[in-house]
Amino acid sequence: MGQFLVAIDTDDGLTGYGVGGGGLAAIHIVRAVLRARLVGQDSSAIRELADAMHAATLPFGRMGVAIMAISGVDLALWDLRGKRENKPVVELLGGRPGVPLPAYVTVGLQKAGIADAVEAGFQAFKLFVGGDASDNRVTTAVERIKEARSIVGPEPPLMIDAWMSWDLETTLAVAEKAAEFDIGWLEDPLRPDDLAGYETLRDKSPVPIAGGEHDFTTRVFADLIDRGVFQVLQPDVTWAGGLTALVDIYELADKAGVRVCPHRGSEIWSLHAMAALDSNPLAESGRHWMTWVGGQPGVEKGSVTLPEGGAGFGVDIDEAKLVDAWQ
Repeated sequence: MGQFLVAIDTDDGLTGYGVGGGGLAAIHIVRAVLRARLVGQDSSAIRELADAMHAATLPFGRMGVAIMAISGVDLALWDLRGKRENKPVVELLGGRPGVPLPAYVTVGLQKAGIADAVEAGFQAFKLFVGGDASDNRVTTAVERIKEARSIVGPEPPLMIDAWMSWDLETTLAVAEKAAEFDIGWLEDPLRPDDLAGYETLRDKSPVPIAGGEHDFTTRVFADLIDRGVFQVLQPDVTWAGGLTALVDIYELADKAGVRVCPHRGSEIWSLHAMAALDSNPLAESGRHWMTWVGGQPGVEKGSVTLPEGGAGFGVDIDEAKLVDAWQ
């Protein structure tokens, strides 16, 4: 989704870093719209600055690229706050580093991939089952789920991801047959704007439904929670509005009894919030680390741990590896 780096410099010599999505379009929004809302302002007034950025982009973007741009700036402001107070972000949120968090790995349809994940020490797994448009897609999906469960064993959490590729009929048919394999959640089976379909799944699916990766802002997540369409929410902190939004989503979800498992949760940008706010953490792992971000902890034997020491998000940026997208 065109991840890009935001750097905010202050008069007292600090630099805060954050990452957003949306590529060149989002970079333009940061430079042409958001920058003017920040220059000369108090960088510690994060919520007020977030409100100002949302107000500035209301005419052209209440979802999508504009919010992805805001996400990167918001994260950089949180990084600055941590550096100014000489604390990691997790401590700003009331948690502490050094605590291992369980992680799950997403694997494809190959038997070897699942077996390799077990060998690597993972104890929770998500199987991608989408993308099949054939008449046999229900049978094929269920057979693959059955095979995956036989490989990982009866106890480890096993989730499935259809990546917005099914209709309501297919989703219900797979859910009915897959329920016997103790599926933790079925992720993104329908288009994200098919709220009526998700309301039907809420009422009829025997498998919990997860979603929210492609949704934006606290307001939208508040509506999703009110509708009860997802039993597991999956906001992406670099897309949905930054850490300010993720903290609010955790608070709303906690009051409603809805689980939050952030998209790409083992990335450093979400990990601080998970370590501080999540009573049932499960961090998504994958091979998507930005090579120019130092300080990202790896997943070892199925868990990821925020290192102790460091301030803000604890990232080091190798500027030699950065590419100026405007050149």
